[in-house]
Amino acid sequence: MKARRARRARLLASATGTVVLSLAMSGCVTVHGETAVIPAISKADARKILKEFNSTSNKANSSHDPGLNSTIETGALGAIDGAGLKSRKKIAPQGNPGYEPLRLSDPRFLIPKQAGWPKFFVADTRSNRTQQGRWLIVFQHDSPDSDWRASYLAVLQKSEMPRFVIGKHGYAKAVEDGARSRLAVPPDELSDAYVSYLREGTGDFAPGEQTSQRREKRQQSANRPGKRTEFADVAAKPPQYEPFGLRTRDGGALVFFASQHHTKETYAEGYRPPVKEPLVKALMTGTPKHAVTYVRVSEQAVKVPAEKNGGDVRFLNRIDGLTSVKGE
Repeated sequence: MKARRARRARLLASATGTVVLSLAMSGCVTVHGETAVIPAISKADARKILKEFNSTSNKANSSHDPGLNSTIETGALGAIDGAGLKSRKKIAPQGNPGYEPLRLSDPRFLIPKQAGWPKFFVADTRSNRTQQGRWLIVFQHDSPDSDWRASYLAVLQKSEMPRFVIGKHGYAKAVEDGARSRLAVPPDELSDAYVSYLREGTGDFAPGEQTSQRREKRQQSANRPGKRTEFADVAAKPPQYEPFGLRTRDGGALVFFASQHHTKETYAEGYRPPVKEPLVKALMTGTPKHAVTYVRVSEQAVKVPAEKNGGDVRFLNRIDGLTSVKGE
């Protein structure tokens, strides 16, 4: 607990032509949405949003159109998919005629009651992209005049799916930020806490692939013959990267948050950075003479325990993607 209080003190001190998701935009939120605690959206309209998302995503990915994709995605998911489509567009401007359409089915909607903005809901659905597990897609609505866009994607297995708090009218419960979250780490502090952990190795995170093992791999690759690798992690902040959480029955929460990660590879004199992957080269600016910096955006789904129960944050899913490359 002392370590947790010390970390929190440090955090406080350092304090896809365009198809718009216009369905039910004016009808799903009342004029009192700024102050009244109301459902973020109706289940019928959430179903329409998911269907529109699926259709537009297939159009954007088959044509390699990042502009079209930006009409349905934002945040971490938008940054990752947008960069991927940008690089594919440079390599294959005609698109991908062999693209296999994404099919989302059997949806369940986790819709919280909220006041203010942004509002959000989660679509829990099957996908033909994965044989096992279910996709959790977070949709956010930034203002009365904005459109619903997907900002996070996580893939969870049946054994990993939390038991959510669902009220008598069928609505989920959103998690507030700060001390009101009553979580070991509030949603608005998670990105800071995670990048701090990656730098220092201390904090409220359980050992695993995305925490302790990730640090170990970095240490092993930092200095190799002819190449030095440096890592810089940056917290991803609102309004571009908004965290969202849903309360679980054990008092904790499932939280979605983002982070940014820079990896700089510097080669010894006489060595030239071997950048050969076409999709990577398509995102590159500058000329890779002796060094290359890769920037990746990461989206995480984590299980956060209740503050009163103690325990560490546990990673359930993490997806990252290359968003830019700079040669020097």
